Amino acid sequence: MGTWTRACAAEDVELEDLYRFDHGGRTFLVIRSPEDEFFCIDGICTHERVHLADGLVMDGVIECPKHSAHFDYKTGEATRAPACINLKTWPVRIEDGDIFVEI
Repeated sequence: MGTWTRACAAEDVELEDLYRFDHGGRTFLVIRSPEDEFFCIDGICTHERVHLADGLVMDGVIECPKHSAHFDYKTGEATRAPACINLKTWPVRIEDGDIFVEI
C-alpha cells in the first residue's frame, strides 16, 4: 500500500485538462474528465520517454506531443501506436478541495 500524497488543488485542473506534478523522482499527471472525475497516470510516454504534460487531452485520451501515441487516461491503456506499453494508473481521492494520489 502506498502513501497518499497531495498533488494539487482540484481547482488547479480544468475540465479535460491536466496538471503535472513530480514526486520521488517520478512525473505524474492528474487529469480531469468532462464528467468532473479525476484520474492519475504516469507522466512519461512509454514509447520514447517524452513528458506527456504538453500533450492534448480530449475524449478520454491523452496524446503524446512527440509521436501522437494515445493513452486512455482512465485505464492507462496504450490505444494508438507507436506506444504499445500501458501507463501505470494511480488511485485518486479528493479531500477538502485537494487531490491526493496514492503513490
